[in-house]
Amino acid sequence: MDLETCLKKMELVGVLAFATVDQEGAPQIRNISAIHYEKDAIYFFTARGKNFCRELQEDGRVQILCYTRYKEMIRMSGKAYAVAEEEQEKWRDLIFEEQPYLANVYPGDTRDIGIIFCIDQAEVEYFNLGVNPIFRETYSLGSVTLKKKGYHITEKCIGCGKCKRVCPQRCIDEGKPYVINQNHCLHCGNCYENCPVKAIERNGVSV
Repeated sequence: MDLETCLKKMELVGVLAFATVDQEGAPQIRNISAIHYEKDAIYFFTARGKNFCRELQEDGRVQILCYTRYKEMIRMSGKAYAVAEEEQEKWRDLIFEEQPYLANVYPGDTRDIGIIFCIDQAEVEYFNLGVNPIFRETYSLGSVTLKKKGYHITEKCIGCGKCKRVCPQRCIDEGKPYVINQNHCLHCGNCYENCPVKAIERNGVSV
């Protein structure tokens, strides 16, 4: 799996769930299909009068989710920005060409009410529940620094093996200390809860 394949799978799914935050800090989710894909960015269309547009303009943070028929989850977390005015028509016309149904929604010049946003800096997570063991990986779109998630085993490990026995995906290997295979980890926390000496810590948590 790689970033390019993730973007292609998102394109094939077609309709994606976009989550934003409103002025009161509440989550808002919409299904969006007016999207154009490049190898290093995605562009999408919405109307200027929509709350969705206002939330993107005021905050910009957005999380996008899709789920394939093969039990694959792809999640993009980044920040959207409005494309430069001189580029708006180019990307809008391309999206309308690729999504013919939009001409029924915004016929003729009414498409001018739309605005094109771009995401070219994002974290893209791939999570496949359809294989055994499960598989996950995270990719960087643009120059985003990836955040560590899940758990790791510290030098406090006494080698008792309980973490390995309770792991539902059998992704913990013996060692000094034991090691979690991050590509197969569910992030369920069962090892964390069952370690008798608290040798397991969450990734990305400051102590």
